[in-house]
Amino acid sequence: MKRRKLDMRKDYEFRYLLGQLLKDLPEGVQGALKGSIYAKASNMGIREARDYILKKKEEGVIDEGTSRKLIDLLYKYSVYR
Repeated sequence: MKRRKLDMRKDYEFRYLLGQLLKDLPEGVQGALKGSIYAKASNMGIREARDYILKKKEEGVIDEGTSRKLIDLLYKYSVYR
C-alpha cells in the first residue's frame, strides 16, 4: 500500500523552507522540531508528521499560523510512495 511521504527528489528544498519557517524559534526547539518533522515525513508518512505538528501547537511550542504553514509545506512536498 502506498503512503503519502516526503518527495525525496525535493529533499533539500523542503529542508531549507522548513528551516525558514522555524527560524524565529529558539535554536534548541528549532533543531528538535526540524529533525522530528523531517524524520516523520520521510520515514513514517505525512499524516504522522501533521499529527506531530498539531501536538506541538497544542503544547504551545508553535503558534496557529506557523503550524498551518508547516502542514501546507508538508503536503506541497509529498508524493505517494
